[in-house]
Amino acid sequence: MNRILPKSKIETTIVLNDQQEAFAPSYTSLDEISGQVSITAPSDTTFDQVYITLEGTAKTSIEKVASTYTTSGRTEAYQSFLRLVQPIDEASYPEPRVFDEGDTYTFPFTFNVPERLLPQACTHPRDNDAVHDEHLCLPPSLGDPLAASEDGKMLLDDMAPDMGVISYALKVRITKGRGPRGKHQIISEESRRLRVIPACPELPPLSVQGGQTDDYRLRKEKEIKKGMFKGKLGRLTMESVQPKSLRLPPVRVEASCPVTTLATVNLRFDPANENAEPPRLNQLIARLKVSTFFGSVPMRELPTKANDFHYSSIRGIYTETIHLSSRCLASVQWEYHSTISTPIRRDSAFNTLSGQGTAIPRPSESYNGKSFYTATILVPITLPKGNKTFTPTFHSCLVSRVYALDLQLSAHAPGIMPTLNLKLPIQVSAEGNINARPSISDEEAAAIAAREANGVFQPRSIAPPSPEYTARESQLISMQLPRPEYPPSPEYEEHRQLVGRLDRDYDSDHREDGPPPGYSSLARRTQSMAV
Repeated sequence: MNRILPKSKIETTIVLNDQQEAFAPSYTSLDEISGQVSITAPSDTTFDQVYITLEGTAKTSIEKVASTYTTSGRTEAYQSFLRLVQPIDEASYPEPRVFDEGDTYTFPFTFNVPERLLPQACTHPRDNDAVHDEHLCLPPSLGDPLAASEDGKMLLDDMAPDMGVISYALKVRITKGRGPRGKHQIISEESRRLRVIPACPELPPLSVQGGQTDDYRLRKEKEIKKGMFKGKLGRLTMESVQPKSLRLPPVRVEASCPVTTLATVNLRFDPANENAEPPRLNQLIARLKVSTFFGSVPMRELPTKANDFHYSSIRGIYTETIHLSSRCLASVQWEYHSTISTPIRRDSAFNTLSGQGTAIPRPSESYNGKSFYTATILVPITLPKGNKTFTPTFHSCLVSRVYALDLQLSAHAPGIMPTLNLKLPIQVSAEGNINARPSISDEEAAAIAAREANGVFQPRSIAPPSPEYTARESQLISMQLPRPEYPPSPEYEEHRQLVGRLDRDYDSDHREDGPPPGYSSLARRTQSMAV
């Protein structure tokens, strides 16, 4: 639409029902967004249409880093993934289509936040269908610098860069005529920001390969030495799995308890000899790594490796780290296991159960097949309060948000204090409005009820099955029983010889010719027994 703004601006006000005017209101999936638009013209203004829309957009920018000034610059991308239009009855417009000077005209509107996007919102090439399914999920608002708390007293920081922004807004456009290319000419435009945090269910745990270039590490081993220039004390192993998701409460609902989950860390120490004792544990530090991926071209795959986004001219990454807790481990006790009393453990059990930390880690590379020690640490993970706000984990065509849990373990040992680090994937999910239901019109409800009622009175078919579902008698007679693969018993061999003599006597008494070559009377009788 082309814009032709008059000298005196038309006053357009967007009023939301049951919402304060001081900050951007928050909504979740299936929430109703209702209100009215008031339009007051400073002079008689002719118009054609009034468009009220709910729109969702994504905007990214990438700074090109080059050795020469001429090749440097910025690449930007823009996507409009959501656009809902409020239908306006023709009777609501003045006749003729003129806003009289000083008069106020109101147009009500009602929208419902969708659960998913339409398929045409993601039409770019993709590596697999899972990417397309993720890109059709409604993304949350991200990167709004004016996002405020529910009481409007504090600005919130969602830890998103200016290079990747997802925004929602109610927009009102007043048009008059069309331009040279057939587009509507906009004479007035107004918008109001909204904050949308859709419901996001908890997804299955990620499949982590554990390579050197992977962003996640579920297992770490390290040699423990007796001193700077002394021999080895043993090998310490640290292992964990992806914990359950951090579940955000519904928007506009005050949380009765903090958002928390639990991670389980399993330790194993394989001593170099029977006299070596496990090291004393020092502390465990937990940090939350927040990563925002963005690109100037649509993403063909789900971003998993941060190295792929560094020093790229078409995509980038922004990361922030939040300190969660620091726990002293002086009270953690090691448990001794001998080779006789050690339970048998399957290698895949620990890696496939999310949040289950009862399995014993597999032996380390230097395990000598003798006794070893184990210990288990429960790590509570709680999102901090304050001006930091967390959005659910999501993947869209241009922007993605993922989280990782960084666990750093330190132990007391002679010489240098050893440290081990794990980086676990963790998901942030969100609850929706439990009272919201998909709304349907009276006509749709009547059509569904009629279809269900007509299904009760539809006659059932009692006709015989078609020939392709029935077997002929000749086909059954031609079937033969399979021969047993094991040698027959003496009783079976004696019975077979008896039947053969009776069959030969029967053929000599009732038939002049014997059976055809390649057949026997026993086989014929066996076929008749099979029937």
